[in-house]
Amino acid sequence: MDQNRKNLLIVDDDVTIRKLISFHLKNNDYNVFEADSAEEAFVVLRTKRVNLVLCDVSMEDMDGFTFCKKVREDVELKVLPFIFVTAKDSIEDKTLAHEAGGDDIITKPFDVNELLLKIQALLRRSEIFKTYGTKKTLENNYIDNSTSSKILLVDDDPTITKLFQFNLNKEGFTCISASSVEEGFKKAKEFLPDIIISDIMMPFVDGFTFRRMLLDDPDLKTIPFIFFTARGQENDILDGYELGIHDYVIKTSGPKVVVAKVKAIIKSLDKERHKIVSELNQAADSLRVKVVPDKDPEFKGYSIKHWYQPYKGVPGGDFIDYFSFDENNIAVILGDVMGKKWGAWYFAFAYAGYIRSALRLVIEHNRDLDSKHILQQVNASIYKDAKLSEIFTTLSLVIINNRTNELKYSGAGDLPLLLIRNNSRKVVSVKSKGLLLGFDEVGHYDSTTIKLESGDQLFLLTDGIIESRNKDGEQFGEAELNETLINFNGKNTIEVIKEKLSRFTDNNFEDDISLICIKRN
Repeated sequence: MDQNRKNLLIVDDDVTIRKLISFHLKNNDYNVFEADSAEEAFVVLRTKRVNLVLCDVSMEDMDGFTFCKKVREDVELKVLPFIFVTAKDSIEDKTLAHEAGGDDIITKPFDVNELLLKIQALLRRSEIFKTYGTKKTLENNYIDNSTSSKILLVDDDPTITKLFQFNLNKEGFTCISASSVEEGFKKAKEFLPDIIISDIMMPFVDGFTFRRMLLDDPDLKTIPFIFFTARGQENDILDGYELGIHDYVIKTSGPKVVVAKVKAIIKSLDKERHKIVSELNQAADSLRVKVVPDKDPEFKGYSIKHWYQPYKGVPGGDFIDYFSFDENNIAVILGDVMGKKWGAWYFAFAYAGYIRSALRLVIEHNRDLDSKHILQQVNASIYKDAKLSEIFTTLSLVIINNRTNELKYSGAGDLPLLLIRNNSRKVVSVKSKGLLLGFDEVGHYDSTTIKLESGDQLFLLTDGIIESRNKDGEQFGEAELNETLINFNGKNTIEVIKEKLSRFTDNNFEDDISLICIKRN
């Protein structure tokens, strides 16, 4: 058995179906294990390295949903890709599959190419999730240096508290205090500080117990913790470090030492952040996974440019793609998965894969290049995906023909496209009525045809631009964007918008920023 191939497990009590699936998988370079029951499948999972499970729903003794739930109870198998194979395709079955912990469903009789596509997509998603998931806790615990770091100081001595709180605030931190563990725990839940500093000796409940309370809370256990005490015995220090504290400060050291300790922790976590982001980017590159192209496409008669700014330097839910059907037709795609950072990026990759697959199907079957039909194909694939259909996503799809100079546009819950006619310098809003991807089996997508004349420009954007705020909390907004577009007559409109938005926000963006400009030369 080839060790470099992925190992797939087929669980089905129908030997004909089992052998049929096995035949196609082996022909596509997969190693295959077979099981005719849940009991036999457990033996394979315990003794073999399995990368993905294909499981029938209706089996004797134990059905597929129950089997999947039991698989998910094993810590080592919690993220094992799992596809249900079933004769049913109702909302109820899809819900049951999702609740059981399944990743996807394929309906009998199935198309072999669709099955292979789902397997390939899930295996790639699994590789990404392994990298993303192992670093998620650290990544969520980063301290954002673009804002004032928040500190919670817990000490029952009001004089000491006032002294150190004053010095921490003086250094630019936002420090609040609590005089007891009960109050400190409540404020930690509400304030969600970047660092917690706590005394050890306090009445009723001591600092060690407080630390254990924090470790038992999933929202608070990863917050950096410093013990702050007048006691400096070796046993006390060792007990503290056994509870996973970051540092230990003796009160007699004075305010300057405490401030220095806090600064050192923030600097250390920031270095860890950059290291992890670098590792995640390298992992994504090694899997050849990109949700935004490195460069703008070349398309005769047109200038197509994009600007993408990830949220705080970490890839998120926006994705951009260009797909050339031939020398006369190109698809321009802009999507936005709700959420931020790596969690949204993980799903953005999956969406981008489905969209490219739908575009390839159009070419293979020589179908009419209608944006509406393509979007319906994408929606159907996502609606059947037990995981992706639960994630809200918008999509703008534009297909350009440089012979007719016509653009066909369809949207799924997206922002309106902005059209600027060169002869009038007015902004026209082009809206779609389509539902969010995967929201319903029928997306109600329409198709709008736009004829471009020389010098006309069309803009696709996500909400990160118009919802960006300045230091006073004011949004950039649609009106400001429209005014920028109307009053600019130069060659590179994107650079002007980028410069103006950067000044407006002082480069502190609140979300991913994505903008595509299509201009007829």
